[in-house]
Amino acid sequence: MRKLMRNSDHYNRAHRILMLPTAPFLLLLFFLVAYYYSPAPLFTISSLKSLRLSLPVTSTPLRSVSSFLAADVRASKIAICLVGGARRFELTGPSIMKNLLMEYPNADLFLHSPLDKDSFKFFLLKDAPRIAAVRIFEPGLISENESQLRVLRFRDSPNGIQGLLQYFNLVEGCLSLIHAHETSHNFTYQWIVRTRVDGYWSGPLDPTTFQPNSYVIPHGSRFGGFNDRFGIGDRPSSKVALSRLSLLSSLDAAGYRSLNSESAFKAQLDTSKIETREAPLPFCVLSDRRYEFPPGRYGVPVASMGSKGPLSGAKCRPCAAACVGKCVEEVEKVVDRGWSWGEWKKGSMELCDASSEWERGWEKYFDEVAGEEAAAVRRGVMGSDWRSCEREFEGMKKRVGSWDAPPIDEICRLGLNRSSVSAGEGTSIMHGVY
Repeated sequence: MRKLMRNSDHYNRAHRILMLPTAPFLLLLFFLVAYYYSPAPLFTISSLKSLRLSLPVTSTPLRSVSSFLAADVRASKIAICLVGGARRFELTGPSIMKNLLMEYPNADLFLHSPLDKDSFKFFLLKDAPRIAAVRIFEPGLISENESQLRVLRFRDSPNGIQGLLQYFNLVEGCLSLIHAHETSHNFTYQWIVRTRVDGYWSGPLDPTTFQPNSYVIPHGSRFGGFNDRFGIGDRPSSKVALSRLSLLSSLDAAGYRSLNSESAFKAQLDTSKIETREAPLPFCVLSDRRYEFPPGRYGVPVASMGSKGPLSGAKCRPCAAACVGKCVEEVEKVVDRGWSWGEWKKGSMELCDASSEWERGWEKYFDEVAGEEAAAVRRGVMGSDWRSCEREFEGMKKRVGSWDAPPIDEICRLGLNRSSVSAGEGTSIMHGVY
C-alpha cells in the first residue's frame, strides 16, 4: 500500500511539473479566443501589458500576445485612404510613406483629392507598396439643401457650410472608391484607415490601434464633438464614420441643429450606436492658418513639430517654440477641455506663435525634426520641373488599379509651369475648407 501511495505521489508531482510549461500557452489561447470572438472585447492590448501573472518564466512570455496580434493585423485586408489637398505634401508625404504605407505594406492605398496647383506633389506616392485607386477631381460647388442648412453651422468653418460639405464629400469619396474596388475584386476589407494628406507622422501607426467592434479616433481636439482628423475601424463602423455627407439627412430627422464638423461626426456615430475609442496617435496637421497667441479658452494651440508628442492630430508647424514648460501648463489650464485641449503629458508639447505666417527659416526647423532623408525630398520637390513630374506620374499610373484624374501634363503644368514652386496656400475652392 505504501508503495502504491509513493508511486501516486511521484505521478502527481510529475504531472504538475509537466503542466507548468503548458499553462502560459493555454492562457494565451484563451485570451486570443476571447479577444476575437466576444461581441465586446474583454480587454484591450494595453490591458494585457499591465497583467502580472504568477506563472513560471518560459520561452513564450505573455508580451508575445501583442506581437502575435500585430502580425495578424498586418496580414489582414486593410484600406488606407488619404484625403485632402496636396498643400505641404512635400513635407507630410515622406512621413506618411514611412509610418503608414511602408509600415503596412499589404494595405491598399486610395487617394481622393481636389485638383490644385500642389497636386503635382502626389508623384511622391509612386513608391507606395500597393496603390488601388487615385481620384484627383476638379472641385465645384455642392448644392446646399434645407436639411443641411438646419444641421450645420458656418461659424467654425473657414468657407462656411460650403466648406463643410466639400470636406464631407472628400471623406465619403473614400467609401465610394473602396466599395468599387471591393466589388471589382470580389472581397471586403477588414479594416479601413482614413487620414489626411496634410498630416505629419512622427512615428509609426501602432497595430494595437486596430480595435475590433469600435471606431478609433485621436485624443483631444474635440471641438464640441469627436476629433475627425483620423479614424480606424472595421468595415461596418467605417461605413458609418465615412458617410459624412449622406447621413446629414438622418441627423436632421433626429433633431440635430447647428453642428460643426466635429459635433456632426459625434452625432452620426452616436445615432448609429458605434462604439468610439480615443487613442494617442503620433501625428499632427500642418497648418498655414493663423491663430491667436497665446490661445484663449476657445483658441487653437499650434504645436511645434519638434514636440515629443504624441500630438494626436493637433495643428502644428515647424517653428522655434515660443511656449514651453510652465507656459504650456498655463495654456493647458485655459483652453476648454471639450474644445481644443489635448492629452498633453508633461514636456510632450511645445507651442508656436501662430499669429502670423510661418517664420523665415522654417525649413531649418523642419529639417532638424524630419531628418536628412525627408529634407532631401523637400528640396527635390521644390526643384522639380514639369518633365520629370510627368515621368514620375506616368510610372505611378501604371501601378494604379483605378486612375481617375485630369491629364498628367495638366497636373504637372498647373503646379510647375511657373518661375518657382511655392508651397503652402492653395488657390482652389477647396483651400481653407478644413
